[in-house]
Amino acid sequence: MLRPVVLWPELLTILIAAGDGFSGWASLNDTIMGGRSSGECSVNSEGLLMQAEVVAEGGGFVSCRSPVWQPPLDLSSATALRLRLQGDGRRYKLAVAVSDLAGRLGDLVPGGLRWVEDFDTQPSGISEVVIPFSDLKPVVRAKPVGLPLRFEAAKVSRLQILHSRFADDGESNPGFRAGPLRLQVLSIEAIQ
Repeated sequence: MLRPVVLWPELLTILIAAGDGFSGWASLNDTIMGGRSSGECSVNSEGLLMQAEVVAEGGGFVSCRSPVWQPPLDLSSATALRLRLQGDGRRYKLAVAVSDLAGRLGDLVPGGLRWVEDFDTQPSGISEVVIPFSDLKPVVRAKPVGLPLRFEAAKVSRLQILHSRFADDGESNPGFRAGPLRLQVLSIEAIQ
């Protein structure tokens, strides 16, 4: 169960996962569509570790995703997600699934409807990334959805972190690199 943590009266923080709190997160890679990338997600005392060998041909993505939260997380008191990570200089993507009507319909489509935003990591050291909910874009299988949909922060059912050939706009990801990958996600929080 998520509990709000008040750091300052004007700043509410809801811890989603940190350290060994990433239990249940699992890999999902391009092999589901015939690709050849291999990646694994594991949990250690520092957080979620994604290690992979990314192959561009035939798919070109690796990811770690949370379990489906039932009931969904109610993040309606927040306006953004904050990620703390030790990256490798690559550009990643955060995908958020919601359990609203559009999300349930999207689950009938392979890949489902997701709300995404790209983010960069530093080549070394800790990166802190803030993704406002207002920046999330609806996509199905890396293709933007042209319908007027509204993100429902009160119904977050799953998070996923990807390294993909495709950016959040469906075009080529300028920060994509094939080869060995290592990303440590230290924490994910919802913030005001």
